[in-house]
Amino acid sequence: MRISLDANGDGLAIDRQREDCLRIAAERGWDVIQPLFIDKVSASKPTKVRPHYDAMVAAFGRGEFDALVCWDLDRLTRQPRQLEDWIDAATDRDLILVTANGEADLSTDAGRLFARIKASVARAEVERKGARQRRAALQRSEHGRPPLGVRLTGYEIDGTVISSEAVVVREMFEMFAAGESLRGLASQLTEAGVSTRSGRPWNPSTIRTALANPRYAGRTVYQGKETGQRGGWDAIVDDDLFDIVQTRLSDPRRRTQVGTDRKHLGAGLYRCQCGQRVVSWSGDRYRCSRGCLTRAQGPIDDYVLRVIRERLRRPDLAQLLVSPKDDAEAERLGKEATTLRRRIAKTDEDYDADLIDARRHRVKVEKLRADLDDVNARRARLTRAAGPAAAVLTAPDPAAAFDALTSLMIRRAVVDLFAEFTLHPAPRGRRTFDPESVSIEWRRP
Repeated sequence: MRISLDANGDGLAIDRQREDCLRIAAERGWDVIQPLFIDKVSASKPTKVRPHYDAMVAAFGRGEFDALVCWDLDRLTRQPRQLEDWIDAATDRDLILVTANGEADLSTDAGRLFARIKASVARAEVERKGARQRRAALQRSEHGRPPLGVRLTGYEIDGTVISSEAVVVREMFEMFAAGESLRGLASQLTEAGVSTRSGRPWNPSTIRTALANPRYAGRTVYQGKETGQRGGWDAIVDDDLFDIVQTRLSDPRRRTQVGTDRKHLGAGLYRCQCGQRVVSWSGDRYRCSRGCLTRAQGPIDDYVLRVIRERLRRPDLAQLLVSPKDDAEAERLGKEATTLRRRIAKTDEDYDADLIDARRHRVKVEKLRADLDDVNARRARLTRAAGPAAAVLTAPDPAAAFDALTSLMIRRAVVDLFAEFTLHPAPRGRRTFDPESVSIEWRRP
């Protein structure tokens, strides 16, 4: 017994199937050892895990039953390969398999013939249904309509923005663009009591999936790829912010697997005098990855934070606000990025239409994506701050706003926004911290 969808949620369809099957067993004088059913699990996809079905197959393998009653053959399986396994069981191990409608009886050659025909027809209908659904999805995409199915966090099924969820989505984009990590975002959302659409806690994987979804920027998607067209729904984030996030997600210099956040202000941020980034070391120290020097973390971090606070109190802070340094260049790069996305979508269409082969498609798309990554990286460099980092700069008291930051990753982003800090060996014989052992290269606005 199986029902893929119980629209009313009352379970009556399953009850009807169970009653009919039990009636067949009673009429034949069979003892029912266990009435099994599979609820809301499709039999159409061979890759679909069907726990109750698998348990039934295992039970037959152990010899726990020798007769099987199903309401209809397609309630058991729609896979011809699986049907052949049951036919083999009927012919080789004398399994009796009958249906409640009496149309299939694998104990006879006519019954086996009918079963094979019915399974083939059911499989063909699955394929036709899949083709209809793919064509409908393509049509919706071409008309700028959101895809059907499970709604996207931040939107209703029809594409209407859900304001309370959109705020969370926008903050995720802004904080990640400002330097927060995937794990850090998940922790903050959990601590704030914000759950996913399904009520589960956020995790780095679900956050990454959301950040990589072009629909949040108002772009249409078909089969996981951008089509190059705009959607008919309101974007939650603008193109610039979305592209900056994609550049950071694909940056090979950051760890793409989910790992621990940075736990120290300068690890991977400060440089050694040789040019290498320093790493955290045992005993609360920073160490050059080449072994050039080892320095105590506390005094250096205190000095860096003090310098940044002083910079935040200076009157020329407005020169580092979030607006692009060169509006004309930003606009030009935005248009170039749009053109490249459309060319990628057109290349995918040419491949689907068999106008180019797989090798040419791969080579061309790889080159276009490399060009797009380069354009997005240049766009990101024009924007000096985003989200929470920008909020620090625009606060009435930027230094106080900086101290109030709870995210170490965003605090690191603000530090990196202003200057490059280079560590030198501590002077010999000196027990106190020497500010001259840390050089500062201020970034130009």
